[in-house]
Amino acid sequence: MLQLEPMVHLPPLNQALALELRRATVSDVPKIGAIIKYWAQKGRMLERSPELLNRSIDEFLLLENAAGELAGCVGLHRMADDLAEVRGLAIHPDFQGKGLGRWLVMGAERLGRDWGLQRLFAWTYEQAFFEKSGFNRIPREVPTLPEEIHAECTRCQFQTNCQEIAMLKVLEPPRLVVS
Repeated sequence: MLQLEPMVHLPPLNQALALELRRATVSDVPKIGAIIKYWAQKGRMLERSPELLNRSIDEFLLLENAAGELAGCVGLHRMADDLAEVRGLAIHPDFQGKGLGRWLVMGAERLGRDWGLQRLFAWTYEQAFFEKSGFNRIPREVPTLPEEIHAECTRCQFQTNCQEIAMLKVLEPPRLVVS
């Protein structure tokens, strides 16, 4: 008999509490997994296993309130010397439309600049969001995309029927501010 996984239901968050952006730790894996699974079950993103999240937890940034409730997350996975993938971007439904996704992408951009990266890449179903964040749609073909990106595709369950859109952003070097 086929067993279906129960749908993930996220508890409501206290929207009155201020949010803080911070690096994720291993203790955050269940919360990150739950919010990603919530959106994956709705067909809006790919699910990430707890094992994968544990192995890549140092790549994630979180937005959480003072009560420790997760409002959103994003991962930045280095693919090449000058390129990283923005992945696992998820916002709690109570915080949709409040600019938190943009805030998380800006955090990933800052992290990328700190790493000396020149480009950020994303596979997404949300093209308009990434365009508003300064990304451009690019062709999916191998000459355009680094080989490392396609190597990861071979492990994806949707490899033969991928509907995600390839997006790329060239990072401007940090500007020196003199006061």
